[in-house]
Amino acid sequence: MLPRRIGTTVVSAIGLGAMPLSIEGRPGRARAIATVHAALDAGITLIDTADSYHWHAGERGHNEELLAQALAAWPGDISDLLIATKGGRTRPGDGSWTVNGHPGHIRRACEGSLRRLGVSAIGLYQLHKPDPDVPWADSVGALRDLLDAGLIRAAGLSNVTCDQIHEARAILGDSLVSVQNRYSPQHRDSLPELRLCDRLGIAFLPWSPLGGIARSALDGPGHTVPRTPFHAVAEERRSTPQQICLAWHLAHSQHVIPIPGATRPESARSSARAAALVLTEEELARLPSLGLSRA
Repeated sequence: MLPRRIGTTVVSAIGLGAMPLSIEGRPGRARAIATVHAALDAGITLIDTADSYHWHAGERGHNEELLAQALAAWPGDISDLLIATKGGRTRPGDGSWTVNGHPGHIRRACEGSLRRLGVSAIGLYQLHKPDPDVPWADSVGALRDLLDAGLIRAAGLSNVTCDQIHEARAILGDSLVSVQNRYSPQHRDSLPELRLCDRLGIAFLPWSPLGGIARSALDGPGHTVPRTPFHAVAEERRSTPQQICLAWHLAHSQHVIPIPGATRPESARSSARAAALVLTEEELARLPSLGLSRA
């Protein structure tokens, strides 16, 4: 698979978002592990997780523990694999998501992630969401402390604005290597942050990158499926709308690395194959505007 970079680390152009393997509606453990293995077999070397990716109360870190089990059972070489995890959000077990950006919580969350993943240092640790009750500099300062302590090798941010990126970069310097915001054909409100990351050379990891793309390839005869330009291009390329959407993401910038979720091995393999698709200028002109110069 074609490589891209997060800081100094080379990763696959498409990653795996592991959240669906642990939250509501998650698959059984055997299928979840098979999905991770399929992604690894397909050449994916970036997996995104978080300590808050769980469903029920009392199972914090479910996703990280699942990944650790899956990696231990995979016979291949994982030396090039980057596990990106996050801290700063919690789930009380009632279906809600809360935020906690206090430095003490972030330190404890990181220590818990280290323990569950079974590593001495986390390759990429991301602040999951700004806490409106905690000064931003304090939360980002906690990442600086983790870097200085050698507990994480690189830092990232999620769900942030351009101003927050600038402020964090002043604190973290070149150790700030990623921004993970929602971005898809349906939700493009993070385009300014994508543009900023492109200028600064920071990896932009769109979460929920397939928003607005119906699962047309899986619908049988007689089903009415909303059609988009992605469907038309997919038919011409004998591909899927999801693969065309991921190729559209990659066309934005060399710094964009989408992290689609998957709950089945075939979905992980299909997403990985999208990295080989290069859209023509004519095809891109039929899709939503990229909104920035491509590198």
